[in-house]
Amino acid sequence: MEILNYAFMQRALLAAVLVGITAPAVGIYLVQRRQALMGDGIGHVAMTGVGLGFLLSTSPVWMATAVAVVGAVIMELIRWYGRTRGDIALAMLFYGGMAGGVMFINLAPGGSNANLSSYLFGSLSTVSQDDVTAICLLAAFVVLVTVGLRRQLFAVSQDEEFARVTGLPVRALNLLTAVTAAVTVTVAMRVVGLLLVSALMVVPVAAAQQLTRSFAATFAIAVAIGVTVTIGGTVTSYYQDVPPGATIVLLTIGVFIALTVLAAPLARRRARSLARGDAACTADVPGARGTADGVKV
Repeated sequence: MEILNYAFMQRALLAAVLVGITAPAVGIYLVQRRQALMGDGIGHVAMTGVGLGFLLSTSPVWMATAVAVVGAVIMELIRWYGRTRGDIALAMLFYGGMAGGVMFINLAPGGSNANLSSYLFGSLSTVSQDDVTAICLLAAFVVLVTVGLRRQLFAVSQDEEFARVTGLPVRALNLLTAVTAAVTVTVAMRVVGLLLVSALMVVPVAAAQQLTRSFAATFAIAVAIGVTVTIGGTVTSYYQDVPPGATIVLLTIGVFIALTVLAAPLARRRARSLARGDAACTADVPGARGTADGVKV
């Protein structure tokens, strides 16, 4: 394929595959915890890290990771202790992160909002070898956590009180989930962009849930959707010269709509089958028909 003849596209496709795996792998826990917009908030905070990276002449990816992790921990602490004014504190954290990113990158030597744009919305041509190395290391961490601790993370996401009773370290696992989400945001920012990464963490999971209710099946289908749309969006972006992040997100939403349309008849058929099964069981129960007749009279 012509697209593989270019080193920058090889790097972009590798990054896209890793993003397609990691974003839904973390997103499934956030959806279970009803924190679907957490990735969006972390993306705002990570902007400060990107700006600091340019200002201090260090890697924006690693600096964004450090700042995003700190921001995610603060968000989790606010969730624990800031019951009354938590929403105000989170709003200041998110908007402060955006403002800090814009300020720092404009203070950096030769910095401008154009530099920030590729991190906000993704960019194929600017994915460097150093970025790929960082993305590979961070993605490995995300996969180890989300797969290796899937039982514990799922238990905490479903019911914190029950998980606490069973002896699981609930707060430590919640912090680990927040940190993993922060790492995933910085993994995805070079391909999808900080402002759009949350969609890739949530929408593939929602699409997979149209087909199945099993956690394992939902996890596998969501990751498959994530990889498919990130590769498809990256290739489309190359050939059609359109923004990669927007293309990937629109493809993801398109997959969600298509699966929703396909799943509706299946759900109705399943409901009718269950209804017939219940009716058959009722008919087989001695005295059930007489009782029903008695009520009718």
